[in-house]
Amino acid sequence: MFASDQIAARADRAVAAAITAGRDLGLTVHDPKVLYDVFSVVVHLAPSPVVVRVPTVLPRTTAADPDGQAAQQRRELSVAGWLADRGHPVVPPSPLVPREPVCRDGLSMTFWQFVEQIPDADHFTDRRFQVTAQLHTALREYPDELAFLVPLDESIPDGLAQLEHQPDLLDGADLERARREWAVLEPLVTSRAAFGEAFPDADVQPVHGDAPYYNIIVTPEGELWSDFEHVTIGPVEWDLAFVGPEGRAAYHKAAAELGLRPLDERLLRVMESARMLQVVACLALVPQLPMLAEGLRPALEQWRTRLPAGGLGET
Repeated sequence: MFASDQIAARADRAVAAAITAGRDLGLTVHDPKVLYDVFSVVVHLAPSPVVVRVPTVLPRTTAADPDGQAAQQRRELSVAGWLADRGHPVVPPSPLVPREPVCRDGLSMTFWQFVEQIPDADHFTDRRFQVTAQLHTALREYPDELAFLVPLDESIPDGLAQLEHQPDLLDGADLERARREWAVLEPLVTSRAAFGEAFPDADVQPVHGDAPYYNIIVTPEGELWSDFEHVTIGPVEWDLAFVGPEGRAAYHKAAAELGLRPLDERLLRVMESARMLQVVACLALVPQLPMLAEGLRPALEQWRTRLPAGGLGET
């Protein structure tokens, strides 16, 4: 388990790497400010209008594949840059540096334009879901290839394998349930062809990959889409897990006005189950980030009450 001094040293290393990388790219950095430090350290390279995101808490499979991590960061920069170039409301890559991830001190980072944010803006108004539908409409036109359901890869079975040796984080009964669920879900969520056979009416498209209705920055000039770290090809339901009845209704209304298909309730349950397995596997990161243990507890309690694998295989 990482001690507080180790976590602080990790953040210091990320900040130092971001400063060095920024200066190497010709940016003026006199007063760097850490804006966020959980899974990534996010640094404003003041006075330059540039923010650097440095992922520091990674699944073991990602940490062992720096080329794969950099490739996903390139996809993120490409999608966000493509949206920005077409005038869509997005936090854009910094125009002051190339649109490429930069590696310093073994850390791969991306550079973004600094924007002023209105703190404590409400994340769950109907407007958020209208904006999410607008994002999905815009992303349908993205021309380049993306991987299918990016976060659902070897990180889940690897996380479960690690938890086998950490019964203090996940007991044996829960681990066995998670493995059974993954055995049901894995064929569908890791193969676009198999997914299409199971859900022939649920088209796939580029999607944000996380919770786009939450990852919206409210600025004095308006709302901006942000944080495309997990941008991927998938059903829109992947972006709308756990929004609840009011959120689904708000999205339905906006989607209908934009010509998008209605949400598939059965598919939504399956996507929510896959999200839940992400949460379970995330427990393997607790040694790196001890605060996760308490933070994930409510989601784990909810997972134990849900229909396994979204009801797939049930008659």
